[in-house]
Amino acid sequence: MTPRALRTGAVAGALRWAAPRLPFVEDEVAGLSAVVRPGDVCLDVGAEYGLYTWTLSSLVGPAGQVHSVEPLPGPARWLRLASRALGCANVVVHHTALGARPGRSTLSLPLRHGTPVHGRAYLTEGADGPGPNAEFRAARSVPTSVRTLDQLVEAAGLEKVGFVKADVEGAELAVLTGARETLLRHRPSLLLEVEGRHLDKYGARPADVVRHLRAYGYRMRRWHRGRWTEAPHVGDDCRNYLFTA
Repeated sequence: MTPRALRTGAVAGALRWAAPRLPFVEDEVAGLSAVVRPGDVCLDVGAEYGLYTWTLSSLVGPAGQVHSVEPLPGPARWLRLASRALGCANVVVHHTALGARPGRSTLSLPLRHGTPVHGRAYLTEGADGPGPNAEFRAARSVPTSVRTLDQLVEAAGLEKVGFVKADVEGAELAVLTGARETLLRHRPSLLLEVEGRHLDKYGARPADVVRHLRAYGYRMRRWHRGRWTEAPHVGDDCRNYLFTA
């Protein structure tokens, strides 16, 4: 095993161990190995500091790729630095937001006691107010480019996308709208945050996301008691759902 594989494997192992134990590591990290295979091409949309990126990098191995998508400058720089430090040659960082159409937009980055809360930043385009981010007293506007997921896949020359994780604070339907060709041609598994409080500011509901993907032939599961189980609907006790075709 190469030093790169050892470093990335150690980080990924630590994250899998932490998933059911630490609140800042989502439980679903532990379930990625049941969905992602060596050689797969994965997209981590809304990667922030890479809690999913490093696990995916270890799982796909040197024959696979992880395209880590992050619109905020600070986390995007961190992803590039960390991928070099870990020797993750299979990680490509894209400093952009994904949406329904290409262009320019603005991120609202909330501040807590003057410190950026990167995981709660959201695209203001299409949003009717801050939604749950009203809990923060201040926010900073951050300009960003916007691409569609289909554009990214085509520009990167990806012949087969196997897995997409997206956590974009309520703009999941916009990302899916811009991923039409990828959903039809590649049929990737999708791990999406589906949370009503964030979707609401875009005039959407969890049922809209489920309905949108069912039209493509996707079914929904959730990570429960150490395995992926069928989920008939989005519940209040779970925010991340796996969709498979």
